[in-house]
Amino acid sequence: MVSTEQPKQYRVIGSRPIRHDGVDKVTGRAEYGADVRHEGMLFGAVLRSPHAHARIKRIDASKAEALPGVKAVVTSADFPGAEEGDLDLGEGRANPRWLLDNLLASDKALYHGHAVAAVAATDQHTAEDALALIQVDYEVLPAVIDVREAMLDTAPILHPELRTAIRARGVEKPADKPTNLASHLRLEKGDLDKGFAEADVIIEREYETAMFHQGYIEPQNATAFWNRDGEVTVWTSTQGAFSVREQVATICQVPVTRVKVVPMEIGGGFGGKIGIYLEPVAALLSRKSGRPVKLWMTREAVFQATGPTSATYSRVKIGAKRDGTITAAHAYLAYEAGAYPGSPVGAGAQCAFAPYNIPNQVVDGLDVVVNGPKTAAYRAPGAPAAEYAVEAVLNELAEQLEMDPMELRLKNASKEGTTNAAGQPWPRIGAVEVMEAVKNHPHYTSELTGEDVGRGVAMGFWFNGGMESSSSATVNADGKVSLILGSTDIGGTRASLAMQLAETLGITSDDVKPHVVDTDSVGFTAVTGGSRTTFAGGWAAYELGVQIRDRMRERAARIWETAVDKVEYRDDGTIAGPDGKQLSFQELAGKLSATGGMIAVSATVRMNTPGPAYAGHIVDVKVDRDTGKVEILRYTAVQDVGTAIHPSYVEGQIQGGVAQGIGMALTEEYFYDDEGRLRNASFLDYRMPVANDLPMIETVLVEVPNPGHPYGVRGVGEVPIVPPQPAIQQAVYDAIGVRFYKTPMSPRVILEELLPE
Repeated sequence: MVSTEQPKQYRVIGSRPIRHDGVDKVTGRAEYGADVRHEGMLFGAVLRSPHAHARIKRIDASKAEALPGVKAVVTSADFPGAEEGDLDLGEGRANPRWLLDNLLASDKALYHGHAVAAVAATDQHTAEDALALIQVDYEVLPAVIDVREAMLDTAPILHPELRTAIRARGVEKPADKPTNLASHLRLEKGDLDKGFAEADVIIEREYETAMFHQGYIEPQNATAFWNRDGEVTVWTSTQGAFSVREQVATICQVPVTRVKVVPMEIGGGFGGKIGIYLEPVAALLSRKSGRPVKLWMTREAVFQATGPTSATYSRVKIGAKRDGTITAAHAYLAYEAGAYPGSPVGAGAQCAFAPYNIPNQVVDGLDVVVNGPKTAAYRAPGAPAAEYAVEAVLNELAEQLEMDPMELRLKNASKEGTTNAAGQPWPRIGAVEVMEAVKNHPHYTSELTGEDVGRGVAMGFWFNGGMESSSSATVNADGKVSLILGSTDIGGTRASLAMQLAETLGITSDDVKPHVVDTDSVGFTAVTGGSRTTFAGGWAAYELGVQIRDRMRERAARIWETAVDKVEYRDDGTIAGPDGKQLSFQELAGKLSATGGMIAVSATVRMNTPGPAYAGHIVDVKVDRDTGKVEILRYTAVQDVGTAIHPSYVEGQIQGGVAQGIGMALTEEYFYDDEGRLRNASFLDYRMPVANDLPMIETVLVEVPNPGHPYGVRGVGEVPIVPPQPAIQQAVYDAIGVRFYKTPMSPRVILEELLPE
């Protein structure tokens, strides 16, 4: 661990306690969505389109409804409808009308696997049998699955009413006609033409990335009960219970106060469990049947119909002087949104050049609909594709300038006060510290030997999130503190938030008991996503701790019959008064009932100081010229983590992001046939890296505390997925002298390049 400033001395923060939910999870006591059971519960199944683009002329469910054991069938027509609008999902936004259409297709099926009807029956087998009895008459239409082809005038149109939204000045508004280009945004800084005129070397390259899935172990699920009093309860595995509540209420047209969402334990998400796919459908089936209904997806359905990240096409042009000073940069980013508008191209545009201080730059971002599943957030959504293209060009630029790749980056590094692509000044950031740590690391300075081996480096960025979090806490008579949270725990946030409350109170992590509760039991809390939870939830925990400290001082003053300002709450949890009087936290907690009752506090925070994060990765590879396989020999991930609350979980987040980024670079991709049917919807055929594909991933934690947080927290979970693609691309080039401009660089792709025609 590298501290770049004089580190503060903490008692709890920086330690590695056992996670509070660990025993429940390793013993099987923790309850996930698939574990939900209710008296009289029905089981559901979903009928999906076999076509990528087809008009739905008629749905006849009469035979399914007549099947013994079937209690309800629903189609899009059973929903009350949804108006145009703009729902904030935490990471991303959604038009309710398109959100509803994605749940159950209305007039058209827009991708292979698009849900068109759902059944609830007394057992799973009957529900699945009933699907075969639903007759759907389709008029098959031409499909488009490539982002560039979708923008051609000859492309099939998905939404006849769609017109391009222009989100920047200087972008010419297109003709008023149907289009697949949902929006065009532009970020502009300085004078691009002037900057390129000043350059001695200019490189322009095109890049493509495939569609990648988050690959969480647990499939989507939902159980709902629409009670006769109009109250709807939903049990689901989600990254944001309040986001689900808002979406269900909007789609079912009931007040949010009549919807309660109970978040179950979650078997992975990475952004893919923010959107909804089953919850309103289960609710409607429950309303029709009068019984609880449980739905879950098969793995094939997860791949077909939940949100992967965008496949992309990028064109990046960068100019520099002979001394390495970058004078201008332009990025053209076209992202697939799937069947409905809303790709993460906006975030990609903001991240593209973020590690660097480039005076003249333009980023064009295009959001394009295609006949594929609606894309969803996936760990630093939008950033991996954008920065893959930028970092790959920088590595090539360093070679042409005969400069060390990290020297080139350091010469142009973003610093506090320099402006980003939108012209806003950076706060205190750690880009330089990360770059220096990479440049000086023994991995980077070591000699690389062997045949067909190579080394690559790349930087990554994520701005991290703030948003709203609420928590409450109660001091118990035994000195333990109950911490009530609204944030789903995916990567250990129960521990990280409990540790920050414990630090504030001067007690141990074990003395804080965190509980993730339903939407009726805590104030509004945004999604667990965007690397916001430890930051924002930590602010709330700190505020709770400050309130408890003040209340404890008041109680001690009452006991000692002295003024509150004569009582001190010390950082070790000791409450001290005049004449040497002293009580421990536990001792005073035992006296609360007799001095006015127990202490309960609550806090809601919305801080806009989340602290951007930077990462730099070094990778060594060996390429097998006979098989095309790329072996990762060594991997080092350097990252500014602000303050590592629980270093083990921070290291795990970084290692997980690297593993997923390696998959993007080398093996993972959605494969569609010419008719737009997904051909590899299984973990067997969608090739994710497993343990024997990876070396031990070394992590270096650089700590540049975020001044916008009481404990210096920066989010850590997003940025490690950003650098792997360009770092590995450069390493492969260094090994065999071939540059690949499309990921994944699978064995097939490499062999096609190496083998003679």
